[in-house]
Amino acid sequence: MTRRNALTFIVYAPALVGKDDRPVDILHGMEKALPALQLRWRLSESGRPIPLPQRDEWLIDSIEGGEFPIVCNGDESHPVTVFGRERSGRFSPGGQPQFEVHAELPREESVLAAAAAVLEAVAEGAHAFWGHAARYGYGSEVAQQLRRSPQGPQCSPRGLPMLSMPEKLPAPEIPNFLAWLNYWSAATAQAIGFPDPARDTDLLSRARRTASGGWIVQLTDSPLDLDKPDHLAALLRAYERFPEIGGRTTPRE
Repeated sequence: MTRRNALTFIVYAPALVGKDDRPVDILHGMEKALPALQLRWRLSESGRPIPLPQRDEWLIDSIEGGEFPIVCNGDESHPVTVFGRERSGRFSPGGQPQFEVHAELPREESVLAAAAAVLEAVAEGAHAFWGHAARYGYGSEVAQQLRRSPQGPQCSPRGLPMLSMPEKLPAPEIPNFLAWLNYWSAATAQAIGFPDPARDTDLLSRARRTASGGWIVQLTDSPLDLDKPDHLAALLRAYERFPEIGGRTTPRE
């Protein structure tokens, strides 16, 4: 599998505190979402998988500086990886560091069918504010939307709205951008005004509630491909519906 054919999951959560057990909860949740998945290997310095017979204990012991190392499924032809890192307060809302979890899975039918459950598992295991799942490389699209100076363009090359840099957002609950699958915690949903039964009929038809009271919201049937006019239109509609996302207006009470 090439990374070009991967699906990436990223969530943003409160920083890890000491030997936090959230990384273990994340792995257990992913394995529950994909019953054939076993995340019981680490990577050597040369990138080869090494079995972890005491995975949970090893993972807790490996937390250092608010981060945990790559754990994988040991299958080099269909690799699944997950790791956690600390996002510096310099680049986070309110100057507070965050716990950022990254998972990468092959973009194949079994994963696509379970993608919402995987995102929920990663996000709820991390106690995330918000998160997303998208094709590998979607970040390059988002990068073209980031407003790096007041004199910058009014929209991206694709006509999408410009977004504030993450450190400029008013609160950690405000998502920086939209993607194919979006995880919004209960606090995030309240801040952006979701759901509104009168305005969100289409989104609610693709949404599901999570165990903690958050939401998984899917914009299109398949992962966003902005070369497809209907996908680009769906993304534009979502940005119009939620101007709080990307710090384009004040969040709701």
